[in-house]
Amino acid sequence: MLAIRMQRKGRAHYPTYRIVVQESQRHPLSGRVVAEVGNYNPATKALTLDKEAVEKYLNNGAQPSSRVAFILSKNGIKLPKWVKLANKKTATAKHADKLRKNQPKEEPAPAEAPVEELKAEEAEEAKA
Repeated sequence: MLAIRMQRKGRAHYPTYRIVVQESQRHPLSGRVVAEVGNYNPATKALTLDKEAVEKYLNNGAQPSSRVAFILSKNGIKLPKWVKLANKKTATAKHADKLRKNQPKEEPAPAEAPVEELKAEEAEEAKA
């Protein structure tokens, strides 16, 4: 079975990718590529595709990887019905009730009584 996947190229900390058609059992870096159908640079978002070749391989049963399927659908290439796009991941907190934003609001402490009232209270206590 054929797979359409991305093959990393480029230098350290600056990847570029080839979009290649390969046997699905082979590792992307093995070098045995059936066809190169495009290039992708994630830093500049530059993409070049041979749309006719991609559609030909898709119609003949090549399975795109999830990232390649997303890129192809974003660029107007109609994917077969059997290709499933990956769902967006949603992060959930393990203990949401412990988050500060979910804690009940604390009422502000009452403001301290003015100094004159304190003296008046002390004077009353001294009289008693």
